Amino acid sequence: MLVAFSVAPSGTGNADGSVHDAVAAAVRIVRDSGLPHRTTSMFTEIEGEWDEVFDVVKRATDAVLPFGSRVSLVLKADIRPGFTGELDGKIERLEAAIEGEDPSH
Repeated sequence: MLVAFSVAPSGTGNADGSVHDAVAAAVRIVRDSGLPHRTTSMFTEIEGEWDEVFDVVKRATDAVLPFGSRVSLVLKADIRPGFTGELDGKIERLEAAIEGEDPSH
């Protein structure tokens, strides 16, 4: 399964609204998990089996808790049994489709 998630604290008391330290704590958990992952400006994607992925999401969320009075978690999952390597595979198929498009469209 692929999971894209974003976790951030609110009620941080930071005048500028910055949450990068909290997000860094969450991303460290993801990186230390050993699961395939990718972090972008808005989400972290992680790939693995249901129990291992959700364990990482829970631990990443717990790592953010100390940074504010509450935590927001946004999560989207692509559950496709029997498929692995989709973190890159989906992007590769998309790029191939783009390359094969008629430029006049």
